Amino acid sequence: MDKKIYSKEEIQAIANSIRKQILGIALKSGGCYLAQACSSAEIVASLYTNVMNLGPSEGLWEPIPFPGVPGPDNMDYPKGMMYNGAPAPDKDRFFVSCCHYASVIYCALAATGRISPDCMDKFNVDGWNMEMIGAEHSPGFENTAGSLGQTISIAGGTCHARKRRGDTGRCFVMLGDGELQEGQTWECIQAASHYKLDNMIIVIDANDQQVEGKIADQMTEEPLIDRFKAFGAECVSVDGHDIEAFCNAFNTPHVDKPLVVIARTHGYTGIKPLEKRWPMLHFVRISADEKEEYQKIYDEM
Repeated sequence: MDKKIYSKEEIQAIANSIRKQILGIALKSGGCYLAQACSSAEIVASLYTNVMNLGPSEGLWEPIPFPGVPGPDNMDYPKGMMYNGAPAPDKDRFFVSCCHYASVIYCALAATGRISPDCMDKFNVDGWNMEMIGAEHSPGFENTAGSLGQTISIAGGTCHARKRRGDTGRCFVMLGDGELQEGQTWECIQAASHYKLDNMIIVIDANDQQVEGKIADQMTEEPLIDRFKAFGAECVSVDGHDIEAFCNAFNTPHVDKPLVVIARTHGYTGIKPLEKRWPMLHFVRISADEKEEYQKIYDEM
């Protein structure tokens, strides 16, 4: 069956729905990773529609109770990666390193028919698998992740194995720009270049914010394009909220090199009042005094 090609308007509608759903969670619970939804909505919506070549979901349609930590007596737990399709030689795989973006991933899965549209009713509910921080059992996740650079290395090893096996499918890896402060990230880029892993596609949500504030105030990362190229990758930087530019970035030639797409974004796109808080947007709490203002935005979305 031919893959559906989404229009720019359809992708934007998915991105808008992601923001609205997660703002709704923030209003209901008092806080969540709202700014990450604002910055990455177009990125994730584009990946799940026109960019990645995924197989049909093999995950369970409805959320399930937490299946338990993997171990010798629990190796048959439902795996989150199956929502991106069963591994196949010609299909892409998706590794999410910034695991606190879990709500964005769940919403994208629901919007593209990979999980029940009612799945967010179980989001961050004790005892269920729709956790706020994604892990290997969470829908859409290949592995337990974090900000220490492990996921890109897992993806790099997978790319190396797939290349040796002759697979035509690629591995997409989504990072936050804060992870570029980790040495393991750069070691992996260097290794991917050495082994000519042009099946490795790295997407960076460069929203210039981390727990302590502005990225540049904590650790200088720029000039990122020059740095990635110096480590042997091909690199392009685009406006991460421009769906057409973002999707076209993946057409960049990168023979025998990993491709890095830096998506420049803002953690307040679509929810203007957040701008006055920037860059302190890592976890957004909505106070009782602010609730009316944010509720009005939600109603207008």
